[in-house]
Amino acid sequence: MSKPMKVRGPSIRHTRRWPASLAVISVLVLQLLVPTQVNALPRWLMPALGALLLLPLVYMNPFHLRRDEPWLRSVAIVLVGVLVAVNAYYLAGMIFYLGHGDANQGKVLVKSALLIWVTNVVAFAVWYWEVDRGGPFARAPEHEREAERADLLFPQMTVDLDGWKSWIPGFTDYLYVALTNATAFSPTDTMPLSARTKVLMGIQSAISLLTIAIVAARAVNVL
Repeated sequence: MSKPMKVRGPSIRHTRRWPASLAVISVLVLQLLVPTQVNALPRWLMPALGALLLLPLVYMNPFHLRRDEPWLRSVAIVLVGVLVAVNAYYLAGMIFYLGHGDANQGKVLVKSALLIWVTNVVAFAVWYWEVDRGGPFARAPEHEREAERADLLFPQMTVDLDGWKSWIPGFTDYLYVALTNATAFSPTDTMPLSARTKVLMGIQSAISLLTIAIVAARAVNVL
Protein backbone atom coordinates (compact mmCIF):
# COMPACT_ATOMS: atom_id res chain seq x y z
CA MET A 1 0.00 0.00 0.00
CA SER A 2 1.55 3.23 -1.12
CA LYS A 3 1.84 6.16 1.24
CA PRO A 4 -0.28 9.22 0.46
CA MET A 5 1.68 11.99 -1.18
CA LYS A 6 2.19 15.03 0.98
CA VAL A 7 1.08 18.29 -0.57
CA ARG A 8 3.25 21.21 0.38
CA GLY A 9 1.45 24.46 1.10
CA PRO A 10 2.37 27.65 -0.71
CA SER A 11 5.45 29.24 0.81
CA ILE A 12 5.66 32.95 1.38
CA ARG A 13 8.21 34.50 -0.95
CA HIS A 14 9.20 38.00 0.00
CA THR A 15 10.10 40.45 -2.75
CA ARG A 16 13.82 41.15 -2.75
CA ARG A 17 15.03 44.67 -2.07
CA TRP A 18 18.79 44.18 -2.36
CA PRO A 19 19.09 44.06 -6.20
CA ALA A 20 17.66 47.58 -6.50
CA SER A 21 19.78 48.84 -3.61
CA LEU A 22 22.92 47.29 -5.11
CA ALA A 23 22.17 48.93 -8.46
CA VAL A 24 21.78 52.36 -6.84
CA ILE A 25 25.00 51.91 -4.83
CA SER A 26 26.85 51.00 -8.03
CA VAL A 27 25.61 54.17 -9.72
CA LEU A 28 26.61 56.30 -6.74
CA VAL A 29 30.12 54.85 -6.89
CA LEU A 30 30.28 55.63 -10.61
CA GLN A 31 29.51 59.28 -9.86
CA LEU A 32 32.94 59.55 -8.23
CA LEU A 33 34.46 58.85 -11.64
CA VAL A 34 32.69 61.60 -13.60
CA PRO A 35 35.40 63.84 -15.15
CA THR A 36 35.70 67.33 -13.73
CA GLN A 37 35.41 68.76 -17.25
CA VAL A 38 31.66 68.07 -17.23
CA ASN A 39 30.95 68.34 -13.52
CA ALA A 40 31.24 71.72 -11.84
CA LEU A 41 29.79 70.37 -8.59
CA PRO A 42 31.93 68.79 -5.84
CA ARG A 43 32.56 65.17 -6.80
CA TRP A 44 31.35 63.85 -3.44
CA LEU A 45 28.04 65.75 -3.47
CA MET A 46 25.97 63.35 -5.58
CA PRO A 47 27.15 60.13 -3.83
CA ALA A 48 26.58 61.73 -0.42
CA LEU A 49 23.06 62.91 -1.30
CA GLY A 50 22.17 59.55 -2.82
CA ALA A 51 23.52 57.69 0.20
CA LEU A 52 21.42 59.81 2.57
CA LEU A 53 18.28 58.98 0.58
CA LEU A 54 19.19 55.31 0.25
CA LEU A 55 20.05 54.79 3.92
CA PRO A 56 16.47 54.70 5.29
CA LEU A 57 15.38 52.36 2.47
CA VAL A 58 18.14 49.87 3.26
CA TYR A 59 17.69 50.22 7.01
CA MET A 60 13.95 49.52 6.90
CA ASN A 61 14.17 46.72 4.30
CA PRO A 62 17.79 45.59 3.93
CA PHE A 63 17.24 42.43 1.86
CA HIS A 64 13.50 41.88 1.43
CA LEU A 65 10.45 44.12 1.41
CA ARG A 66 8.84 43.37 4.77
CA ARG A 67 8.03 46.78 6.32
CA ASP A 68 5.64 48.87 4.27
CA GLU A 69 5.69 52.57 5.13
CA PRO A 70 4.14 55.17 2.76
CA TRP A 71 7.01 57.60 3.27
CA LEU A 72 9.55 55.00 2.14
CA ARG A 73 8.14 55.02 -1.40
CA SER A 74 8.26 58.82 -1.44
CA VAL A 75 11.93 58.69 -0.47
CA ALA A 76 12.59 56.12 -3.21
CA ILE A 77 10.89 58.28 -5.85
CA VAL A 78 12.88 61.33 -4.73
CA LEU A 79 16.07 59.27 -4.90
CA VAL A 80 15.58 58.19 -8.51
CA GLY A 81 14.41 61.69 -9.42
CA VAL A 82 17.67 63.09 -8.07
CA LEU A 83 19.67 60.47 -9.98
CA VAL A 84 17.95 61.35 -13.26
CA ALA A 85 18.21 65.12 -12.68
CA VAL A 86 21.92 65.00 -11.86
CA ASN A 87 22.56 62.70 -14.81
CA ALA A 88 20.77 65.17 -17.09
CA TYR A 89 22.99 67.89 -15.60
CA TYR A 90 26.06 65.86 -16.55
CA LEU A 91 24.71 65.45 -20.07
CA ALA A 92 24.12 69.20 -20.33
CA GLY A 93 27.69 69.74 -19.15
CA MET A 94 28.93 67.41 -21.89
CA ILE A 95 26.97 69.26 -24.57
CA PHE A 96 28.29 72.58 -23.27
CA TYR A 97 31.81 71.14 -23.26
CA LEU A 98 31.40 70.02 -26.86
CA GLY A 99 29.87 73.30 -28.04
CA HIS A 100 32.81 75.40 -26.90
CA GLY A 101 35.39 73.57 -28.95
CA ASP A 102 37.47 72.35 -26.04
CA ALA A 103 36.50 68.70 -26.30
CA ASN A 104 39.72 67.29 -27.71
CA GLN A 105 40.28 64.59 -25.11
CA GLY A 106 38.72 61.44 -26.48
CA LYS A 107 39.15 59.41 -23.29
CA VAL A 108 37.29 62.04 -21.26
CA LEU A 109 34.40 62.01 -23.71
CA VAL A 110 34.14 58.23 -23.86
CA LYS A 111 34.34 57.92 -20.08
CA SER A 112 31.70 60.59 -19.53
CA ALA A 113 29.34 59.17 -22.14
CA LEU A 114 29.63 55.66 -20.67
CA LEU A 115 28.96 56.84 -17.12
CA ILE A 116 25.96 58.92 -18.21
CA TRP A 117 24.51 56.04 -20.23
CA VAL A 118 24.91 53.44 -17.46
CA THR A 119 23.43 55.80 -14.87
CA ASN A 120 20.52 56.47 -17.21
CA VAL A 121 19.74 52.75 -17.49
CA VAL A 122 19.97 51.98 -13.76
CA ALA A 123 18.09 55.08 -12.59
CA PHE A 124 15.12 54.44 -14.87
CA ALA A 125 15.11 50.72 -14.01
CA VAL A 126 14.60 51.67 -10.36
CA TRP A 127 11.99 54.23 -11.40
CA TYR A 128 9.97 51.66 -13.37
CA TRP A 129 10.30 49.25 -10.44
CA GLU A 130 8.90 51.86 -8.05
CA VAL A 131 5.93 53.08 -10.14
CA ASP A 132 4.61 49.97 -11.88
CA ARG A 133 1.24 48.96 -10.36
CA GLY A 134 1.80 51.12 -7.31
CA GLY A 135 5.27 49.89 -6.43
CA PRO A 136 6.88 46.63 -5.31
CA PHE A 137 4.83 46.40 -2.11
CA ALA A 138 1.56 46.64 -4.03
CA ARG A 139 2.71 43.99 -6.52
CA ALA A 140 3.97 41.53 -3.89
CA PRO A 141 1.44 38.76 -3.13
CA GLU A 142 2.60 38.45 0.49
CA HIS A 143 1.31 41.93 1.33
CA GLU A 144 -2.37 42.66 1.69
CA ARG A 145 -2.47 45.61 -0.64
CA GLU A 146 -4.45 46.04 -3.81
CA ALA A 147 -2.20 46.67 -6.78
CA GLU A 148 -2.98 49.52 -9.13
CA ARG A 149 -3.51 49.01 -12.84
CA ALA A 150 -0.45 47.86 -14.73
CA ASP A 151 1.91 50.48 -16.15
CA LEU A 152 3.93 47.97 -18.17
CA LEU A 153 2.71 44.97 -20.15
CA PHE A 154 5.28 42.17 -19.89
CA PRO A 155 5.11 39.19 -22.28
CA GLN A 156 4.59 36.84 -19.33
CA MET A 157 1.33 38.63 -18.59
CA THR A 158 -0.11 37.75 -22.00
CA VAL A 159 0.52 33.98 -22.06
CA ASP A 160 -1.44 31.13 -20.50
CA LEU A 161 1.33 28.66 -19.73
CA ASP A 162 2.04 26.53 -16.71
CA GLY A 163 4.43 28.21 -14.32
CA TRP A 164 3.67 31.76 -15.50
CA LYS A 165 0.10 32.31 -14.31
CA SER A 166 1.12 33.98 -11.02
CA TRP A 167 4.32 35.55 -12.35
CA ILE A 168 5.46 38.83 -10.80
CA PRO A 169 8.20 41.00 -12.35
CA GLY A 170 11.36 41.47 -10.32
CA PHE A 171 13.99 44.16 -10.48
CA THR A 172 15.91 42.27 -13.18
CA ASP A 173 12.87 42.51 -15.46
CA TYR A 174 12.69 46.29 -15.04
CA LEU A 175 16.45 46.56 -15.57
CA TYR A 176 16.03 44.72 -18.86
CA VAL A 177 13.21 47.08 -19.88
CA ALA A 178 15.43 50.09 -19.15
CA LEU A 179 18.38 48.53 -20.99
CA THR A 180 16.43 47.74 -24.15
CA ASN A 181 14.71 51.15 -24.11
CA ALA A 182 18.08 52.91 -23.83
CA THR A 183 19.52 50.77 -26.62
CA ALA A 184 16.64 50.80 -29.11
CA PHE A 185 15.29 54.27 -28.11
CA SER A 186 11.85 52.66 -27.95
CA PRO A 187 9.99 49.81 -26.20
CA THR A 188 10.86 46.30 -27.37
CA ASP A 189 9.02 43.33 -25.87
CA THR A 190 7.46 45.21 -22.92
CA MET A 191 4.92 47.87 -23.77
CA PRO A 192 4.11 51.00 -21.74
CA LEU A 193 0.41 51.27 -20.88
CA SER A 194 0.03 54.36 -18.69
CA ALA A 195 0.80 57.94 -19.65
CA ARG A 196 3.36 58.36 -16.86
CA THR A 197 5.35 55.34 -18.05
CA LYS A 198 5.30 56.60 -21.63
CA VAL A 199 6.66 59.94 -20.40
CA LEU A 200 9.41 58.20 -18.41
CA MET A 201 10.41 55.99 -21.32
CA GLY A 202 10.42 59.00 -23.62
CA ILE A 203 12.74 60.93 -21.31
CA GLN A 204 15.05 57.95 -20.94
CA SER A 205 15.20 57.44 -24.71
CA ALA A 206 15.98 61.13 -25.26
CA ILE A 207 18.85 61.08 -22.74
CA SER A 208 20.26 57.90 -24.27
CA LEU A 209 19.94 59.24 -27.82
CA LEU A 210 21.69 62.50 -26.96
CA THR A 211 24.46 60.65 -25.17
CA ILE A 212 25.15 58.27 -28.02
CA ALA A 213 24.45 60.48 -31.03
CA ILE A 214 26.21 63.62 -29.80
CA VAL A 215 28.76 62.75 -27.15
CA ALA A 216 29.88 59.29 -28.25
CA ALA A 217 29.97 60.26 -31.93
CA ARG A 218 32.21 63.24 -31.16
CA ALA A 219 34.44 61.05 -29.02
CA VAL A 220 34.92 58.59 -31.88
CA ASN A 221 35.90 61.45 -34.20
CA VAL A 222 38.44 62.75 -31.70
CA LEU A 223 39.97 59.32 -31.21
